[in-house]
Amino acid sequence: MMNKTVGAQHVVPLRFCRGTMNTTKSDELFDRAKQSIPGGVNSPVRAFKSVGRNPLFITRASGSKLWDADGNEYIDYVGTWGPAILGHAHPRVIEAITKAAENGTSFGAPTELEVKMAELICKLVPSVEMVRMVNSGTEATMSAIRLARAFTGREKFIKFEGCYHGHGDSFLIKAGSGAMTFGVPDSPGVPAAIAGLTLSAAFNSLESVQQRIDENREQVAAIIVEPVAGNMGCVPPARGFLEGLRSICEKENILFIFDEVMTGFRLALGGAQQLYSIKPDLTTFGKIIGGGLPVGAYGGRKDIMQMVAPSGPMYQAGTLSGNPLAMIAGFETLSVLNEDPDFYKGLEQKSKRLGDGLARNAAELGVPVTMNRVGSMSTLFFTSTEVVDYQTALTSDTKRFGVYFRQMLEQGIYLAPSQFEAGFVSVAHTTSDIEKTIAANRKALETAFAKDIH
Repeated sequence: MMNKTVGAQHVVPLRFCRGTMNTTKSDELFDRAKQSIPGGVNSPVRAFKSVGRNPLFITRASGSKLWDADGNEYIDYVGTWGPAILGHAHPRVIEAITKAAENGTSFGAPTELEVKMAELICKLVPSVEMVRMVNSGTEATMSAIRLARAFTGREKFIKFEGCYHGHGDSFLIKAGSGAMTFGVPDSPGVPAAIAGLTLSAAFNSLESVQQRIDENREQVAAIIVEPVAGNMGCVPPARGFLEGLRSICEKENILFIFDEVMTGFRLALGGAQQLYSIKPDLTTFGKIIGGGLPVGAYGGRKDIMQMVAPSGPMYQAGTLSGNPLAMIAGFETLSVLNEDPDFYKGLEQKSKRLGDGLARNAAELGVPVTMNRVGSMSTLFFTSTEVVDYQTALTSDTKRFGVYFRQMLEQGIYLAPSQFEAGFVSVAHTTSDIEKTIAANRKALETAFAKDIH
């Protein structure tokens, strides 16, 4: 779904704002953290730097709610950046983790849980015939690219501007997520020789993809794409885009990789590839398959996956891969999704109610925002421009987004502290949560666009 209202927009730097709610303990913890942790956080976007205030330190979460160190309660639309599709601390998942921990937290040896998890993923995602468990989405995408190079004997690959595939050297070229938020999509520390193997194309532009291939004939091993971009904000694929990529890959003998770290089991039980009826050669997973614990996976065609050691020569290993706590948390989460035939229907109804409410507020107020939504993923872009790629996402007014973000936070709504991130609805969000969010959104829009509303 896409809704659009029009008006003027501009981008100027933010100033720090403390806000009116009591965040004394969070502020003190942040001051302490900055002495021993770079920037005071263990992942850049958590710093709240782009929205002009200190981050909140969270102490607990349950269902759709978070509580910070000062006791403030929030309705959460970050969902630990995607995994919390069932809401936080789902009783069945917590019980399973607790029981598994009693038997030990790690063995460094095979377990039955790994087999059950692999079998379940292969059952739910038809394109995946074999799967290897790893420890993060970044590790999954790095391994998938290495495998594609090993299988094809080629070294280069194509990614899309604004798509984020983790912090591996090869991916930090016109990247999304935190790199986009902080304006450093080309990170220092990435060797020029490695960067030269990464080819960037424009999301939703088949012409730019074909141009890169023509310029690098017989050198491209893979095309990797977020089927629904989530790291430049939520940006859906244009009609025919994914189908066109599939066709190009077949014609050019290039492997097609879906990065479903975010969309996997989020948009449908079989992921975005089920939603759009596209069959990639390889798929990467993370987030939901760990039930909130650190995890990742990559899988696909058997003839490709059999190149992975010890079956084949492409080496990849990990001490904590297949960790029993992550496996049971992910297995129980996927089992809940699999056992309820109406799960995604109910999630869509909640997500539509919220998305329609936010878009209606903007239309009634006549303010320049664009609402992008695919299932339970969405972003409210502060621009009148239809957001279809990296360049159009960059037209967003980040100063106004910062004002909006702080106003939502003051009203107890916890959003991603960046214009360039997707938000997530969980099955735990109630009608009351959604209506409160819609009301808060209207007030926040009125504040952010106070000078333009007549």
